Amino acid sequence: VGRGDARIGIAGIPEDRVAAAAWGAFTEAAVVTIPAELQAGAGVIVSVNGYSKEPSAQHIVIIAEKFSKAVVVLDHKGSATLSQNVEVDVRDGAELTVVSVQEWDDDAVHASAQSARIGRDAKFKHVVVSLGGDLVRITPTSRFTQPGGDVEMYGLYFAAAGQHLEQRLFVDHAVANCRSRVLYKGALQGKDAHTVWVGDVLIRKAAEGTDTYEVNRNLVLTDGARADSVPNLEIETGLIEGAGHASATGRFDDEQLFYLMARGIPEAAARRLVVRGFLHEIIQQIRVPALEERLAAAAERELAAGNN
Repeated sequence: VGRGDARIGIAGIPEDRVAAAAWGAFTEAAVVTIPAELQAGAGVIVSVNGYSKEPSAQHIVIIAEKFSKAVVVLDHKGSATLSQNVEVDVRDGAELTVVSVQEWDDDAVHASAQSARIGRDAKFKHVVVSLGGDLVRITPTSRFTQPGGDVEMYGLYFAAAGQHLEQRLFVDHAVANCRSRVLYKGALQGKDAHTVWVGDVLIRKAAEGTDTYEVNRNLVLTDGARADSVPNLEIETGLIEGAGHASATGRFDDEQLFYLMARGIPEAAARRLVVRGFLHEIIQQIRVPALEERLAAAAERELAAGNN
């Protein structure tokens, strides 16, 4: 659709300079609509393929109409320099999962602002998987607009030598009686592998009955890698069900390795098993079997590359 389509801007407007530049530069938007009450049995795949390093801008709108249920996958591949805005409108009673996969070539640069508005009694799951690219920055935002909303935000990232993977998310509890859960996990290996995770949760004064918790876990596999993790929680009312956050960055658990090696498993294989178990919790949230298998294999290749 053209820039003047009424559906553009319904779920959010740019909040940083890169998103604003993308908003001003795109010429057409792709709109994906899940019709009211449709129970989509298979995932809806939106393939984003890069063929050039020339700077480009993209705008995607995803609408889940009332009482619909679906999984939409944004599958990014190839070589690109892409600034992107993704709007997600989860209407009353809808259940929507959006999976954003960044499996770019090694030279790609990708900045994506992904904004969601959550309706009454709606359920929204957002999953970010970042494996490829030179520099990838994803900024997901979830805003509750009516009571009864439920949001789960998951992330998996695996940074190799020289790679920068960044996630900055925001959950806006603006209304009463909503729930949110955030779980991001990352692994890093190689010199100058760098990840950044910033999780912001705001509980506004009107958001009584809020229940929220966010967690970030990072596994540093080699020397020379750096993981930055910053959870933030701002509370403007004490009348809530619960709120909290946790963050941890560390190396392998020596006891886990010892347990596996004591049973005859070589150290390299034992390390792969530990990392696989660490990351699988996120992969299994996708609920698209073929994609889960592909991403598990991709994570395995990333890990094996560091053991060569």
